[in-house]
Amino acid sequence: MNLEKFLVVSDEVKAALKEGKPVVALESTIISHGMPYPKNVETALQVEQIVRDNGAVPATIAIIKGKMTVGISKDQIEYLGKIGLDVPKASRRDLPVILAKGMDGATTVATTMIAASLAGIKVFGTGGIGGVHRGAETTMDISADLDELAMTDVCVVCAGCKSILDIGLTLEYLETKGVTVVGYQTEEVPAFYTTHSGFKADYRLDTPKEIAESFHVKEDCGLQGGMVVGNPIPDQYAMDADYINKNIDAAVKEAEELGIKGKETTPFLLDKIQKLTAGKSLDANIQLVFNNVALAAKIAGEYVKIK
Repeated sequence: MNLEKFLVVSDEVKAALKEGKPVVALESTIISHGMPYPKNVETALQVEQIVRDNGAVPATIAIIKGKMTVGISKDQIEYLGKIGLDVPKASRRDLPVILAKGMDGATTVATTMIAASLAGIKVFGTGGIGGVHRGAETTMDISADLDELAMTDVCVVCAGCKSILDIGLTLEYLETKGVTVVGYQTEEVPAFYTTHSGFKADYRLDTPKEIAESFHVKEDCGLQGGMVVGNPIPDQYAMDADYINKNIDAAVKEAEELGIKGKETTPFLLDKIQKLTAGKSLDANIQLVFNNVALAAKIAGEYVKIK
């Protein structure tokens, strides 16, 4: 494995890992594909600050000129934010060509997990994971995030899978792959914009320490793969379930009518829902990310204490 050719770790992140300090991985798709400029850059920098405020070092990950870059700079965040959708959205399948051609790429959950694991980062905070799309029993549209969770040893803190997806089928798929789904202070898996999905988590864990210990035991036992921590959006930012589901259904119907498929589906749906809700869904999305990275930092802090 010739990693030094394709993996760059910032000095700050490298030093933190060497000294046993907590580090939290952050994705870059939210910068280039998640929201418009300059809101995307402002949000990314706020996310990094929240990680710091909770005692950890942020490591925003992106592909910059053919290098998986762990801990991109403020200038690089600004660069990704400005060019936005012109940055390819890079999942596992895209890495060989993007790296070989020296291109830029915005990392999805899957590729953020890959780069984090290669750098030695154990905890990743994000908005929502990808999953099984509605109608996947005929389209077979299933996010690569799920297989990555089965293979790559990173604890992923999220607000569940994005509620544009089929939550029930996503949980069934994760169960088949042996991925533990934990509810943080809840029996239920959260539903991204809302706190309740109607689906139970595998386990309820009530403290960052319990989560860190469980993930550490998984590693000690040599059990391959990650762990999903479902962290509900705070009540004051949660959206009314009927209201958001009505708008999700309308967005899904339009995507079907336009023939939008594959990796274009999620960005289209999130953008359409944002427009249908007059920006309310975007505000909720930002708040749940803030909430998730704060918890991720606390879990990372507990993880490094375990010997």
